Amino acid sequence: MTFSKSIIGVSILFSLFLAGCISYSFTGTSIPSDVRTIHIPFFPDQSQSGLGDLSDRLNRALINRFVNQSRLSLSSDQASSDAYVEGAIQNYVNRPFSVRGDEQANINEVQITVRATFQYQKDDEPLWNKNFSGSATYNTLENPVDGEIEAAEAALQQIANNMFNDAVSNW
Repeated sequence: MTFSKSIIGVSILFSLFLAGCISYSFTGTSIPSDVRTIHIPFFPDQSQSGLGDLSDRLNRALINRFVNQSRLSLSSDQASSDAYVEGAIQNYVNRPFSVRGDEQANINEVQITVRATFQYQKDDEPLWNKNFSGSATYNTLENPVDGEIEAAEAALQQIANNMFNDAVSNW
């Protein structure tokens, strides 16, 4: 009896373990069937951040989310796409987040704000037109230049994820 109870117990634990490993993703399952292409132009950097490649980094993050992680294809022309997302990088702030005892910043925070619009080509009005923000911290005592770039990248990834999630939550 105890051997069969142990087998049942192990089987239940194994089943629970497998159930915990299941992950969910938005891989195109809820995208309307008539939406096949998306246009993602470069977002101009109006923030005066001093980082010359913010537009490129945001563009890559958006393409990764909307195209590489869904069934949508990238369109090079807005007029022929089924949907498009556009906007501009509005604000970039790099400020102290944590200060040491000698009043020197040891952790800085990068915060980026992007104004964006998502619209279906067939619709007269956008699905949304709003600000998205992302932020990340970095250690100023270790390689501060690379730290700032990595924090900016993390903030842009948050923004791209939020834009994608807002788009698919309405699908």
